[in-house]
Amino acid sequence: MSSRTDRANAVRALSMDAVQAANSGHPGAPMGLADVAEVLWREVLRHSPANPEWPNRDRFVLSNGHGSMLLYSVLHLSGYDLSLDEIRAFRQLGSRTAGHPEYGECPGVETTTGPLGQGIANAVGMAMAEKRLAEEFNQPGHDIVNHRTWVIVGDGCLMEGVSHEAASLAGTLRLGKLICIYDDNGISIDGETKGWYDEDVPARFESYGWRVIRGVDGHDGDEIAVALEEAGNSDGRPTLVCCRTIIGYGSPNKQGSADSHGAALGVGEVAAARAQLNWGYEPFQIPQQVYQDWDCREAGAARERDWSLAFEAYRGEHPHLAVEFERRMAGELPDGWQTGIRELARSAQDAMEPLETRKSSQRCIGVIADALPELFGGSADLTGSNGTRWSGAPDERYLSFGVREFGMSAITNGMLLHGGLRPFSGTFLVFMEYARNAVRLSALMRIPNIFVYTHDSVALGEDGPTHQPVEQLTNLRTTPNLRTWRPCDTVECAVAWEMSVARQDGPSTLVLTRQKTDPQARDVEVLEAIRRGGYVLSPERERLDAVIIAAGSEVMLAMQAQRRLKESGVDVRVISMPCAELFLEQDAAYREAVLPPAVRARVAVEAGQGDYWYRFVGLDGAVVSIDRFGVSAPGDVAMEALGMTTENVIDAVRRVI
Repeated sequence: MSSRTDRANAVRALSMDAVQAANSGHPGAPMGLADVAEVLWREVLRHSPANPEWPNRDRFVLSNGHGSMLLYSVLHLSGYDLSLDEIRAFRQLGSRTAGHPEYGECPGVETTTGPLGQGIANAVGMAMAEKRLAEEFNQPGHDIVNHRTWVIVGDGCLMEGVSHEAASLAGTLRLGKLICIYDDNGISIDGETKGWYDEDVPARFESYGWRVIRGVDGHDGDEIAVALEEAGNSDGRPTLVCCRTIIGYGSPNKQGSADSHGAALGVGEVAAARAQLNWGYEPFQIPQQVYQDWDCREAGAARERDWSLAFEAYRGEHPHLAVEFERRMAGELPDGWQTGIRELARSAQDAMEPLETRKSSQRCIGVIADALPELFGGSADLTGSNGTRWSGAPDERYLSFGVREFGMSAITNGMLLHGGLRPFSGTFLVFMEYARNAVRLSALMRIPNIFVYTHDSVALGEDGPTHQPVEQLTNLRTTPNLRTWRPCDTVECAVAWEMSVARQDGPSTLVLTRQKTDPQARDVEVLEAIRRGGYVLSPERERLDAVIIAAGSEVMLAMQAQRRLKESGVDVRVISMPCAELFLEQDAAYREAVLPPAVRARVAVEAGQGDYWYRFVGLDGAVVSIDRFGVSAPGDVAMEALGMTTENVIDAVRRVI
């Protein structure tokens, strides 16, 4: 049997060889963490390489995702469907082994990491999901949900503010099955971190309410094994395991320095490292005995079989719970779940009640929550303002995240990635900026997270320009794979919620008003057209002189302008565009029916930065928008002062005609 050292050195060799072949990458972290990874993956982690989707597997997150070759190496060696050819193709076009781990591209990668700090926040979300599902589904004698979440973090992850947000919440929630391994090597890109990062990390985590295992030699397999076994035996608190490691371990001239962090070691240094490690094999050559001893497939399959037998016993005693668990872990929605939300849309159309769209959203959430037990909501200390807590919401389905916008968004990404829950979260639109990178990663991973953003324009009023969003809508709409809904009334809001929950291939944002909006009259056919993202809300009466495109609260301005223009002999069509991205996904025939190419007299109106709308109005059109920061004044006064008036819409229409 091979030694622990040989098995760890296989990770080091694959990592430095792959980085060298690509002449790009980060060999230092994989070489420094190889001993930790060998113990974790072979002796501690409960996983099944033949089935990376096994529901009761331990989750593993490499938060310092630049060390991706560590993860790829252990996946390959332990028996996942990741060939040596893929390792050779590290960082090359079309390979599964991207520069940073990418969810959905490589089996065994639980989340996309690379932007530092978000991995630990994802892991917190995964641990939250495990705890929530265990409370819901486990029954006496049947612990069908019983696994841990492991995450490796580096100094960079713990410098990022999002790690503070997530770790603080994890301690408060007592996520006892969350274990964080801290790669304490004291090196980042700029060199030794003591000049800018000299805090007492263990004390910091203890202050969060974590259990801390200090001073583990990260290159002593026996010491690592004792620490990880202790960490896996929960005392009800999350655990931080502090492992002292040497970055680039084994590289005689570059270990322990930033020189091994983010670049290939060089052909000569790789050869020197081979000699230093007593690794007498060619690049990408792994001895058969090492492969055999690394192989986790048989042990993983046995664990999965034992769980499957236990689950069948659970099914025998709790058949309805078993069916529900399988449905939710498969990400499937229950039959007929849309009935309630569609009825809400129809009743709202009949009622014609002016309402803030944030309150319309709250009604929608309540109806959907009744149909979807997996719905889980929260807000960043703005529950009452966002309207994210529905009537009768139990504590186990709603969380006040505190003032942690970034952490909240990354945590809900992790909850969704775990499976079994459909999270949504809320904050003010302007504070999306704090969470921006988590929203981006949600879109990059194409996971159906839902982000609720209220107080969507300068109409929020007296709080002034610090709280009044201007440029955020353009930011969201130009993010690939993301759909941004800005409904004008309760009916559009209901459709937006239904479409967002039904979506499986990417995230959605719902952008909502603080102020009341007028309900719009529609017939049944128009109701269906909302699902296409943009539609003719109010057609021209006799001839088509011009088109007005609007979203959200500015639909009211467009409708008022249409009426007044008609009185003066100008006939315009009003198009409501609650989701421009979805409209652009429609076939050309539909888009041209809504926006006839021959009609060049077009005006778009929105209380935000206006450049995005030129893709619809063209060079001959006009945009009534706000291209400066706001003012502190009552909402209606602010809107008028910044040009969001019916008169300005009318003037713009006359100019383009």
